[in-house]
Amino acid sequence: MIRGKKIVTVSHLGTLENGSMVIENGKIADIGSWERMKEQFPDLDVIDCSSYVITPSLVDCHTHLLEFAPTSLYPVTPDTHFFAGKAILFHALSSGITALGEQICGHPLCDFSKEDYQKCVQDLPLDVSFATTSISIGFENLAHFTSITQSRGVTQYDLSDPVLVQMIALESDYPGENIFINATPANFTEKEVPRAGEIIFTLEELERIVNIYHRLGKRMGAHVAGEEGIKLALDAGVDVLHHAHGITDDQIEKAAKQGVKIVATPMGGTHLQPNSPEEILKFIEKDIPVSISTDSYLPPYQGTSWLPFNDQTLKGPDVLMLIANPAMQLLKKHHYNENKILALLTDNPAKLLGKDDVFGRLEVGLEANFLVSEGVPGLEITEINNIKNIFYKGVKVVDRT
Repeated sequence: MIRGKKIVTVSHLGTLENGSMVIENGKIADIGSWERMKEQFPDLDVIDCSSYVITPSLVDCHTHLLEFAPTSLYPVTPDTHFFAGKAILFHALSSGITALGEQICGHPLCDFSKEDYQKCVQDLPLDVSFATTSISIGFENLAHFTSITQSRGVTQYDLSDPVLVQMIALESDYPGENIFINATPANFTEKEVPRAGEIIFTLEELERIVNIYHRLGKRMGAHVAGEEGIKLALDAGVDVLHHAHGITDDQIEKAAKQGVKIVATPMGGTHLQPNSPEEILKFIEKDIPVSISTDSYLPPYQGTSWLPFNDQTLKGPDVLMLIANPAMQLLKKHHYNENKILALLTDNPAKLLGKDDVFGRLEVGLEANFLVSEGVPGLEITEINNIKNIFYKGVKVVDRT
């Protein structure tokens, strides 16, 4: 049994002041007030964290930690690529993140399959879902890769090939950025990617791709930004908009009516200014399920009022709380409950991954993935050193006490 000053459950239980949880076989067996629990379970050992807040651990549902980050951060070779990858994943774990949504896009330097990435993570105390995708990079000559063709570039025509699309769709675990409607700037300078933002698909091509995913019983997500690209995504029936930078108020209304989900990336990720706190508030006010993600490793967009970064040094999963804080504070000013606010980093992305029956909240039957910290992550704390303990399936995997 573990006791906390308060437990923010992000469930129908809300916040439990002076609460406690019973953990059995890696799952939450009971949760409630300390007074009830100590009477009901008098013989259990107690971990006393009554000076700290207990919350679900964090979920970052849009990252590039295993494919692009190792080659961006370290002088790796194919033989050492996954050594770097595991170090990067531990950094995510130590940042309070116990579940990730990883994109596998295809990489000119990496001939790794989804199975290779799965093998890399299988012994780590992390839950990793993989979105298999195609990617278009906005070089002067557009470059296209896919998770299936790996390091071999493909043509723009190939991106709509129904056989290749179906192969990508079948491999995908969840609706990540399965296609790039706009060419990405990736981690390149503006001079290197003059065609960043260029639209890759026609409406007819997008409709055929979406139909393939839906016929297979899959939801589909897309990297998209700008009014024209977002219109194409909504008209084609895309299920999840990743980024949606530059979305209009009318398009927010349409997304809400269509039941579209949005993965907001306040740090950047496209050619346009990223999601502002005010924009994220608009999504919430329209009852659009929103997840905040890092898209890391990523150079932060310059010139925004809500980002504290002064350069374009690549930022990783350790900044998730920091970049989410302005939007979470704005929601608090608009009288949203701390459970609703924390859902942007926990329950909402768990639902996007299709794993909300596994983690993302603290309630009976779910995995005991939780944080012991000095405040509510992203809302009251933004530094990872304020997270004292991290538990994964009931096991303490990070200890800063």
